Amino acid sequence: MIMDFESIYFIGIGGIGMSNLARYFMLKGKKVAGYDRTETQLIRALVAEGAQIHYEDAVSSIPVEFLDKEKTLVVYTPAVPVTHSELQYFLQNGFTAMKRAQLLGEVTRTSDAVCVAGTHGKTTVSSMIAHLLRQSEVDCNAFLGGILKNYGTNLLLSDKSHITVAEADEYDRSFHWLRPWIAVITSADPDHLDIYGTEEAYRESFEHFTSLIRKGGYLILKEGAPVTPHTDASVKIFTYSESRGDFHAENISIGNGEIIFDFVAPDSRIAGIQLGVPVRVNIENAVAAIAAALLCGVGPDEIRQAMKSFGGAKRRFDFQLKRPDIVFIDDYAHHPQEVAASIRSIRQLYPERKITGVFQPHLYSRTRDFADDFARSLSLLDDVILLDIYPAREEPIPGVTSEIIFDKISSKEKVLLKKGELLDFLQQKKLDVLVTLGAGDIEHLLPAIREMLEKRGV
Repeated sequence: MIMDFESIYFIGIGGIGMSNLARYFMLKGKKVAGYDRTETQLIRALVAEGAQIHYEDAVSSIPVEFLDKEKTLVVYTPAVPVTHSELQYFLQNGFTAMKRAQLLGEVTRTSDAVCVAGTHGKTTVSSMIAHLLRQSEVDCNAFLGGILKNYGTNLLLSDKSHITVAEADEYDRSFHWLRPWIAVITSADPDHLDIYGTEEAYRESFEHFTSLIRKGGYLILKEGAPVTPHTDASVKIFTYSESRGDFHAENISIGNGEIIFDFVAPDSRIAGIQLGVPVRVNIENAVAAIAAALLCGVGPDEIRQAMKSFGGAKRRFDFQLKRPDIVFIDDYAHHPQEVAASIRSIRQLYPERKITGVFQPHLYSRTRDFADDFARSLSLLDDVILLDIYPAREEPIPGVTSEIIFDKISSKEKVLLKKGELLDFLQQKKLDVLVTLGAGDIEHLLPAIREMLEKRGV
């Protein structure tokens, strides 16, 4: 049993999914340590909470109390290369080691798991579900892929609830370790083809995920998603979208910075739902989240109040600055469909204003596989600033640079920059609505960009 271990050592501890498990075990009284490549705000928070973390891949840096294989569990992410010296040491010396997804599966297996999967939308939907449950009598535990603004954390724990909300990551088929009571699939647009090889294999992975829903459970599937459910006959299947499906929205009103709609279920209606984060794409996200919350037993009045107070997750359509003269939004969008949805949402909010977008491509393989799609999505902007590719776990691929996207962008104004050149470039540029997009390290520039824009108004 995982709780029999006294110490947990995380390789890649700074990842958003690893950090919530690290927090979980610290709160359970376990000793926690780990490695990551660079110090971040999230890692500094973990250190302040009691974790021992270092940044050099060296066995000599592992704290001595984590070198007992009988007392230490080792957890790693699939992004860690097999050549990592610390991982090799643990594997060669007989330590119990498992991937993060396997550990999350073990942690959630004894509860009623509400698992949200999808190429995009899963962090927002799972965060909404967690907030809806947390603000109700039902309550929940939650392991999330973003920092919830309402709580300042990616981990929620409850002494009274038997429900656990978890983001179900499809990378490396990680979500196959989960056993959902309720599964939500928000989308299945092809991604991670470096892992899956083909779009068909990617889709089949989602279909296998549906087969893991326990007997008597529920599947909430996005209307039109290319997924054929392989569930047990006892599993109830529902569809959803903004405008059609078993769960959908009606009487949508958008104006004065607000979005209000009626939520419609097969046998009920909740009128007057107001979105705390009023962007168009969140109507559909809210429909999925409310459907899951209803199945968990949350009441209509609780849902109405909680949706209004939902502050969103950091880096998910995250307003950094909102003034009459300048708007600055940051979004984690890193797939072509996400990028397009984000830009369209901004366009609906600010139809008469010039939108400048900064995009940092994430992964060489994703850039190679979806260059044309990225170009089409970015062409929805009035003004495009394209940065170099953030490699994350990958080595460069010959011939794959940001230029293969840049050359196909049709926007009249576009420029290709190094990340280090961005702040000076923005300083000299007239801006109206600015959005930063990407899943890489562009977030490290946000404070400096915000400070620069704030000074313009002084």
